[in-house]
Amino acid sequence: MKRASRLSLGVFAALSIAASAASAEAIKIAFIDPLSGPFAATGVNGLHQYEFAAEELVNKAGGVLGGKTFEIVPFDNQTSPKESLIQLQVAIDQGIRFVVQGNSSGVANAITEAVNKHNRRNPDSRVLFLNYSAVDPALTNDKCNFWHFRFDAHADIKMDALTDVIAANDAIKKVYVIGQDYSFGKAVADGATAMLAEKRPDIEIVGNELHPIGKVKDFTPYARKIVASGADAVITGNWGTDMLGLGKAILENGFTGPIFTYYAAADGITAAFGAAGDGSLRLVSEGAINPPASERMSAYVTAFKAKYPDGNVSQPRIANTVEMLAKAIEAAGTADDVVAVGKALEGMKHESIWGGELYMRPEDHQLIQDVHIFKHTKDGVVFDYDNSGYGLVVESTVKNASADIATTCQMERP
Repeated sequence: MKRASRLSLGVFAALSIAASAASAEAIKIAFIDPLSGPFAATGVNGLHQYEFAAEELVNKAGGVLGGKTFEIVPFDNQTSPKESLIQLQVAIDQGIRFVVQGNSSGVANAITEAVNKHNRRNPDSRVLFLNYSAVDPALTNDKCNFWHFRFDAHADIKMDALTDVIAANDAIKKVYVIGQDYSFGKAVADGATAMLAEKRPDIEIVGNELHPIGKVKDFTPYARKIVASGADAVITGNWGTDMLGLGKAILENGFTGPIFTYYAAADGITAAFGAAGDGSLRLVSEGAINPPASERMSAYVTAFKAKYPDGNVSQPRIANTVEMLAKAIEAAGTADDVVAVGKALEGMKHESIWGGELYMRPEDHQLIQDVHIFKHTKDGVVFDYDNSGYGLVVESTVKNASADIATTCQMERP
C-alpha cells in the first residue's frame, strides 16, 4: 500500500513537473527582416523593439495561457524576397507558427504568397503572418488572405491623410513625386497622383520617377531635377539609407519647401538631418510619442531607452502587434491552433499604448487606427530620436483614418 502510494506520488510529481514545463514553454515568433546589408540599422532596431515589447508587455505580466512567454527568434533576410522564403521555411521547420516582417513590401508579398500556399498544403503546421510595416495596399486588397494581418496603415490610407494636408495648403502649386522602384514605391506614386488630382486638380505633378532600391550612392542628380522643376513640395516613400541620401541631397541643393515622407526618422536618419530638416521634413505615421499619450506610454519609452541607449521606439505598431497577438492567443485559449488565433484577431478592438482605439477590420485584416502628420523639430520634443535632440511632434491627426476605405479583398476562410 505504501509502495503504491509512493508510486502514485512519483507519477503525480512527474506529471506536475511536465505540466509546469509545458505551461512555461515559450511561444516563438519569427522575426524575418534585414539584420545585415544597407538596411540593417532599420532591421536591428526593429528586432530590439520586438524583444523589448515581448518582455515588457507580455512576459513581465505573466505571459499568456498560464505562463507561456513570448520569444522573438531573429532571421536575417538581407531585404531579399528569395532569402526571406528560405528563412521562412527554416522557421516553419523549427515549429514556429507566428511570423513578423515589415521592411519591404516586395518581401511581404513573397511571404504572404508562400504562407498561403504552405497553409493549404500543410494544415497541421499552419502559420500566421503578422505584417507590421509593409504597406503595399495590394496586401489587403487583391492579394489578401486569411493568414495575413497588417498592423500598419497602408500606403493609400497614409496618402489620404497626407494629401489632405497638401490640399489645404494654397501655397503648394507644384509637387514632385519620387520613390524606390518596387511595389511600395509605385503604390505611393499612384496614390499621390490620383488623390491630388481629386482633391486639388490645380496642382501640377512636375516629376514622377522611381530609382533603384538600395543602390543609388549619390542622389545629387535627382535633387537637381527636383529643384529645377520648380516644385513647391516633394512626396517620397523612401526608407532607410535611400531616405537619408535623397533627403540630404534635396536640402543641400537648396530646396526649401516641405518634404512629405513615410519614413524620414530614427535609425540615424533624424540625427543626420538635424537642423537641416527642421521646418522641411514631414512624416505620416501612427503612434505619437510627442506629446506623450499617457504615463504608461512614457514609462515604456523611458524603459526602452534605458535598455537600448542608442535605439529608438520608432515603430509604435510593434507594441500594438505584440499586445494584440497576446490578447488573441488568450481569447483562442491556444497558441497551437493558428486558425483560432486568427479568428480572435478578426474584428478585435484594442486600446493602444500610444492612445486611441485599434480595430482589426475582419473583411481584409487591415488595422484601422489614428494617423498623424508629424514635423521634424526640436520644439516640444519629450522623446527625441538618435539622441539628437530632434524628434517628431504631431502637427495634425486623422482619427480612425480611412475606416471606410474600400477593399477588393475576397477573403477565403479556413
